[in-house]
Amino acid sequence: MANDRERNSHGQYTDRIPPEAALEAFDERDDLGRPLTADDVMDHLECSRRTAHNKLTDLVDEGVLETRKIGARGRVWWVPIETEPKESTTTGRETRDATERTPSAVQQAIRDVDLPGSGSALEARREALLASYQYLIEHPSAKKSDFLENVYPDNQAAFETDEGWWNAIQPALKELPGVDPPEERGHIWNFLGGDRFTPTLG
Repeated sequence: MANDRERNSHGQYTDRIPPEAALEAFDERDDLGRPLTADDVMDHLECSRRTAHNKLTDLVDEGVLETRKIGARGRVWWVPIETEPKESTTTGRETRDATERTPSAVQQAIRDVDLPGSGSALEARREALLASYQYLIEHPSAKKSDFLENVYPDNQAAFETDEGWWNAIQPALKELPGVDPPEERGHIWNFLGGDRFTPTLG
């Protein structure tokens, strides 16, 4: 029925709002390196979460946005940053690691931090580190148990236990832009966002 159609506070039918309108939420961020959630777009468009998710999905299908699952239920979206191709002696999948579509400052930081392993194990651990970082962006005050419950199950990275996984991930996570690790004997990890992290564009 027509009366059941969703409207925003301006009286617009939200199903008539083009997907590109969701991009305004990305343009208005204080920190251009921060991925957005469906809730962020929902607040901007004044629509339901399902409508926001549908418009974001359309933009991913068009190649305008990239998306990634975070933890068991979360998902984030971001505008991909195009960079100039670099000359390399490696080919194929060796040049495509877990961080290739993240903002370049984060990408470089993840490549620079010390993680154990080599080859596919190292790539999986970079992927796990990236997932941990993006989880912290979405949950700017998180505890160790949050990472173990929400990131580790989908990103075990060839570790046999969650404790071994955390012992490798947490010192590397401390080195990434905008991360404020707990003080000695503290428990809360914070993400400082735009206060300390200015992504390198291009």
